[in-house]
Amino acid sequence: MKKYLLSFALAFMSLTAFAQADYEKIMSEKIAKIETCKTTEDFQTLSNDFQRIGSKESGKWLPSYYAAFCYIQKGRVMMREGKTQDLDEVANQADKHLATAQNLAGADNSEIHLLRKMAYSLRMMVNPQQRYMTDGMKAAEELQIAEKLDPSNPRIALIKAEDIYFTPEQYGGSKTKGIEMFKKTLEQYNAYKPKSSMDPNWGKGEAEYFISQPAK
Repeated sequence: MKKYLLSFALAFMSLTAFAQADYEKIMSEKIAKIETCKTTEDFQTLSNDFQRIGSKESGKWLPSYYAAFCYIQKGRVMMREGKTQDLDEVANQADKHLATAQNLAGADNSEIHLLRKMAYSLRMMVNPQQRYMTDGMKAAEELQIAEKLDPSNPRIALIKAEDIYFTPEQYGGSKTKGIEMFKKTLEQYNAYKPKSSMDPNWGKGEAEYFISQPAK
């Protein structure tokens, strides 16, 4: 009987190990695709993929995190295309997945709070003048929480640099200051080590891109 139980336990451990390896392989492949996405359709398809992974791996927070991230990236593409009136729904979808991720990861997760900040910023862009004191303030609060939880997180520095770079000068923005902040952000990226190969590690290429642009 003991021999049977031992064999069963070893078989179960082997299956669990194979399942984990399969999960990591699929996740790594999908995460790598984020950098190649260009259109709203690309990001929507990839978000759907992460949602399917999450439905099979119900105890893991990263699939929901990346599903939300893809929605936010979709929204940022829409914003560049001037389709701001549809950003509320995109932000709502991102928040839905972030709620799932936070339930699994806990409230003290810097990466999740940063995406919440980005979702609020999308909402604000529907009508910046009307929403600055609501969604804009909530975005600032989420950014503060994220920074308090992990001051060394380079993605926080990246988003702060973006905010300065794209804010008009009459409201305190500066492209010159923004580029200087991107340079400091790049230093943080070079020193930062993600917890695993699947943990958030996006944004370095964006910092490098802005540094290469002349200040105007």
